[in-house]
Amino acid sequence: MSIIAIEELPAHLGSGKTLAGLDLGDKTIGIAISDRGFSFAHPRPVIMRKKFSLDAAALLTVLQKENAGAIVLGLPINMDGSEGPRAQKSRAFVRNMSGMTDLPFVLWDERLSTVAAERTLIEMDFSRKKRAGKIDSAAAAFILQGVLDRLQSLDAAARTEPGPSTAS
Repeated sequence: MSIIAIEELPAHLGSGKTLAGLDLGDKTIGIAISDRGFSFAHPRPVIMRKKFSLDAAALLTVLQKENAGAIVLGLPINMDGSEGPRAQKSRAFVRNMSGMTDLPFVLWDERLSTVAAERTLIEMDFSRKKRAGKIDSAAAAFILQGVLDRLQSLDAAARTEPGPSTAS
């Protein structure tokens, strides 16, 4: 499997599954996992990047342990909406991972997610040193929470849409 649209996610999130969120950094992979009700994103410890095969193995172990049904990957889009080298790295990561797992990926615009995550950590009075170790997982949680909120709004919209008319 590869990249799917957010509207396709519910079909991949069966009973007992969670949704994983990732923030790819140069030195770490930030990870967040949803609850089984798909309401809240919970940061997990980062994976320290070494080389792709080791990073992928560590990530797949976490995803299996957390019973993930799909993966949301933050896509670093430029403020003007264009995609630069970091977005290309993210897409290459998905291509490489798709050969190792059947889990689908959703790409999510992550503009300002790291800024928002850092502000939250500052508000929680984390020192600069402690923030450095948590920023990528906090950003992954921010990205994942955006997707969870979007899924809830799609679900609410689907429940309020009128069904097919039964009048004859």
